[in-house]
This record gives sequence, C-alpha cells and structure tokens, in this order.
Amino acid sequence: MAELSTVARPYAEALFAAARDGKADLQAWADLLGQMAQVVANSDVREAMSDPRLDDGQRLQVFLGLIQRPSDQLPPAVLNFVDLLMRNGRILLLPNISVLFTGLMNRHEGTAQAEITSAFELAETQVADLVSALEVKFGLKLRPHVTVDPSLIGGVRVAVGDQVLDTSVQAQLARMRDTLAA
Repeated sequence: MAELSTVARPYAEALFAAARDGKADLQAWADLLGQMAQVVANSDVREAMSDPRLDDGQRLQVFLGLIQRPSDQLPPAVLNFVDLLMRNGRILLLPNISVLFTGLMNRHEGTAQAEITSAFELAETQVADLVSALEVKFGLKLRPHVTVDPSLIGGVRVAVGDQVLDTSVQAQLARMRDTLAA
C-alpha cells in the first residue's frame, strides 16, 4: 500500500498551484485546509465518510455541514477540490494534504514552521527573541508554534523541519545518563 503522503502529494501540489496562480491568500487557504483536516481527523467523521450507505453527494453535504463556514462562503475552487476528493474516495487524506500544502507554502515564501516546546509558559518577548536567534541559525523566516511540556523540567526543544535543537534539562539528563552508562 502506498504511503498516505505519496497519495496526498499530487492533490496538495495541484491545490497549491491553483491557489498560487489564482493570486489567493495562501495563509487563508492553509488555515481552511487545517480546519477541514481537523474535521476529518474526528473518528465519527471518518466513520461517516467511510459509510457505504451514503453516496458521494450525501458525504459531501455532511462534510460541508461540519465546516464552520457556510458552503456559500467557501471559494468555488475549494468546493471543487472537496468534491474531487469525495468522488475519488480521498477525503480522509485531508490531514496529509494540509501538512503538505503548508510545507509548499512555507517553501514558496522562504519560511518554516518552528515547533517550540518549553517547560514553562514563554512571554511574547522571549518567543520573539528566541525566534530571531533561530532565524539567523536556520536562514529562514520562522513561524513559531509554542507548546508547554512540564516534563522537559527546564529549557526548550525546537523542531524546524527535520532538525531538532533540544536544550531541555530532560535531554541534558538523558545525555548525562548515557555518558555515565557507557
């Protein structure tokens, strides 16, 4: 069976090309895709989208009814895209498509998502200082997403793409344990 991201990639690339060529607000499209991906991630919705008793039209109406915007406020390209996914039995790929679309948008804009995990709540100035230092290190404009994980004990863990910088106390203790055990 093909990897889900392999199957989702052509859809994400086609949607990105349509949004970019249509001079659309790429961030608005990414946000809308993220919202639709959250809807599809719900186990009840996944079950309904796989229910053989519903035809594609009924599934489409159920899905559009769950999105927080009325379908008449959705861009026609998005409606066509969702309809295409529904007809091809690929609606459950929306979470993968959303991630790939965001990656394409970030690459196009020369930006990247920075997943910052801190042991404690960070003030906006601390986040801004950290992001500016990380932008110099990575050579990219970063979009921070900050979460709190008290198990880190102290410090931060930053993931940008496939690179991880872990300066947490938890990681330092693990390195010390590994050194002592060797």
